[in-house]
Formats: sequence, structure tokens, C-alpha cells
Amino acid sequence: MPTLARSSLVLLLTAIGLAASAALLVDYTNAAPVFCAEGGGCDALRQTIYAHPYGVPLPAVGLIAFLVLSILGVTRGARVRQANVVVAVIGGVIGLSLLVVQLVVGHLCPYCAAVDISAVLIAVLSLDRLSAGWDPPRGPIASLVTSFGLAMSLAAPFLWARHEAGKVPRVIAEELARTPPGMVTIVDFVDFECPFCRRMQATLEPVVAAEKDKIRIVRKLVPLTRIHPHALAAAKAACCADALGKGDAMADALFQVSVEDLTPDGCAKIAESLGLPLDRYRECVASPETDARLAKDRHDFDQSAKKGDGLPLMWVGARKMMGAQDEAAVSRALGEAFARAGS
Repeated sequence: MPTLARSSLVLLLTAIGLAASAALLVDYTNAAPVFCAEGGGCDALRQTIYAHPYGVPLPAVGLIAFLVLSILGVTRGARVRQANVVVAVIGGVIGLSLLVVQLVVGHLCPYCAAVDISAVLIAVLSLDRLSAGWDPPRGPIASLVTSFGLAMSLAAPFLWARHEAGKVPRVIAEELARTPPGMVTIVDFVDFECPFCRRMQATLEPVVAAEKDKIRIVRKLVPLTRIHPHALAAAKAACCADALGKGDAMADALFQVSVEDLTPDGCAKIAESLGLPLDRYRECVASPETDARLAKDRHDFDQSAKKGDGLPLMWVGARKMMGAQDEAAVSRALGEAFARAGS
């Protein structure tokens, strides 16, 4: 293979490694994934012990490694070739090990695989470079084209993530437009039987309590009836309590009781404890208007969510947050939303 082809292949693999590492880093540090589908191979691997060695996101390590390789890949000289072999072989061994991890875990992450395979192939080419003594071509044009290509590979995922973060679905934008001045709206898609929704509520509650008078919560009810047998009864209870002026109190109660109590009778007892007139409550539960409200909320979810999105799913202002978040992430999102609201 000619030297130019070898050098071009190394730079192409380095660009792939940079771009894939940057995309993974975006998803590892973002409240909602931009590149990987929720529940997919990337998400499964992100939950393993290999994802954050010593508390550092693994994609950050990969990004640094490929940055070093990009510098070594465009620099000439015998010592550079030796240093390139050391870094590349270490990266190749780690990449091969992580490919084995994906096989053992039984989940394939396309971005991870792109990073790992690129690292392995760069290691092979670095050994060839050392033994044959070849270096990248000279010349200002070659250097300019190479630098621009590598820079774009690194920047593109971050630019795309920023672009996606600024996009708010129409349904959410309409709710945000109803926010009173100085307040922040949280649009929360929930299933009261969903264990992750219940966990998210436990996290959200103390954060919201600190700024309760400045936060408007809009709950959209998405009972996942195929897997949660009590979700529909709870959703109807929340819908009717909301219509009767006790929506927040009912939602809090539905999240706090055990899942086994989310039956029609159990929900009626909660309604009674909240002082709701049971005749009007039962009439509302059986009403076609309640079914229509739930159908609209489900339609809003379908219009707002990307393919692969699940519950819990919410927008804190314009920031999308999916999955069970920790208190710090919710607090940061609220802080950003209040800053935009000017309060």
C-alpha cells in the first residue's frame, strides 16, 4: 500500500474515533441521549462498571487518546513513530478488550464498536509505520486539509447536540408559551405505576418544593397498560382529581401509595381522603371525556418523544430530561430555566 494511502487510512480511522468518542461523551454527560436510543446497546453499556473508570466517563478517555493519536499521526520523525506505537498499541489492546466486553454483555453499541475497531486498526498501522519507517506527507495543503478534517470530526457531534438541544417539540413549545412571566414550566409525562417514574418523582419533589411558587407542573398521563395493570386506573384518578381541583395532591398520593393500591377502589379511597365528592369523581372516571383526555396526552407523548424514548420523560423549561435523573441534574436544569425566565 502506498504511503499516502496508509497515512490517509490512519487519519480516517482517527477521525472516526474522534467523532464516535465525542458522540458518546455527549450522551454520557447529557440528561437525554442525542445519538443513542434509550434502552439500546449504548444505554446498556453505559450502565456497566466499565463506563466510568475511577469516575471518569470512558468516552472522555477515548477522546483524549484519539487527540493524542491525531497529533502523532500528522507529525514526522523516528521518535514520533516510536511514541505513536506505544500509544496506539495500548489503545488497540483496550479497544479489543472492550469489544470482548460487548460480546460478553450481549449488547452492541455502534459508536463504541466504531471507537474500538478504529483503535485496533490504528495499532496495526502504527506497527507497520514503525517497521517500514513511513511518515505522513509533507506540505502546507496536506496539513491544512488534515487539521480541518480532524477538527470537524471532533466538533461535529457537539455542534449537532447543541442544535438538537435547541429544538423543542411543538406540543412542548405550546405549553412553555403558557408559562406566566418569571415562572418555569415542567412538562412531565408519567405512568404512576412505572418504577422509574416513581423514583424520578422522589427526586423531583424536594427540588420543586424549594421554588414551588415559581414552578408550573403540567402532567401528561401515559399509562403503559401492557406492562402496568394498575396504570390506567391511576391515570383516570389523576385526570379526574385535576378536573376537580386536586390534581397535584392526587398525583402526590398516587406516587406515594404502594402499586397494589392503584386499583379503582384504592384510587377512590384516595379521592375520598382528599375531600373530593365521590359521586362527581366516579362520574368523571366513567366519562368519555376522561378517555379523550388520556388519548390526547398519549398523542402528545408520541408527538414529543423520539423513537426509543421511554418514561419518565419530561421537559424542564426547554431542556429535555429522560430516565431517572439525580437531584443535581434536575437542579441544574431548573437553574438554567430560571435564568432564561429572568427570575
